[in-house]
Amino acid sequence: MFSALIKSLRPKQWTKNLLLFAGVIFTGNLKDVALLARAFAGFVLFCILSGTVYLINDLWDIKSDRQHPEKKNRPIASGRLSIGAAVAAVFIIGVPALFFSYMLGVAFGHCALLYFVLVTLYSLYLKHFVILDLMLVALGFVIRAVAGIEAIEVAGKILEITPWFLACALFLALFMAICKRRHEIMLLNNGAAGHRRVLAEYSPVFLDQMVAVTTSATVLSYALWSTIGKFAHHHMILTLPFVIYGIFRYLYNVYRKDEGGSPEIILLKDRGLQVDILLWLISIVMLLYLYKPS
Repeated sequence: MFSALIKSLRPKQWTKNLLLFAGVIFTGNLKDVALLARAFAGFVLFCILSGTVYLINDLWDIKSDRQHPEKKNRPIASGRLSIGAAVAAVFIIGVPALFFSYMLGVAFGHCALLYFVLVTLYSLYLKHFVILDLMLVALGFVIRAVAGIEAIEVAGKILEITPWFLACALFLALFMAICKRRHEIMLLNNGAAGHRRVLAEYSPVFLDQMVAVTTSATVLSYALWSTIGKFAHHHMILTLPFVIYGIFRYLYNVYRKDEGGSPEIILLKDRGLQVDILLWLISIVMLLYLYKPS
């Protein structure tokens, strides 16, 4: 049962919470051990909270998941994890995570609570509203980004974060959420609406147009972010090619390899994307921490 519980928490999707480290990286505080430890604590807490929400989602969607070609194998839908054990786990791990979030900081605690409430409402009800469902998924990533900043917000530290940083998180999350919707429609075909009624409101053509918009918006917002404030002096615009390649590589997986249903799986499987992200991170560290602007 323990292994079934761990699988229900979906540790593979915890990669989304790595966004909480963006604050400590892009504010130039990566070498500050104390702040890095606070960012890590925030990451762990959000992993627990997101895992709790996945449990709630699987409990709520148990009937529809049993009709899905892939989701029917989830521990709760397949019966490997009992409903009673899943409900107990929600309270045993979820409540302490919220408590310790406020111990890390009031503002961080507010972000954690907002994330938990928003994503839970999305799982139970709001995911049935066309377009709004995608916006709420993206908002979850924006909250992660803000939480990462609040986690390292301590007295005496001035954090330089522009609105374009949040815009990047918003548009990139929208981009991946739209690609995921497209994958679901292509996978389920005529049975899409039976699995989730909001899918009946989408079509591949409509989603393709949204992909085009969010692709452009992501690249543009990153380009603007990398040329503002201290980033301009550190020539962060030089990292833009890695971002463009990464997005195009993701689109390659979605359109040519019929993937996109699970962004974390693409990240774990695609060697080209992994190398690109690694090179992007190396270039970020070199420009922000090693390069000394004149």
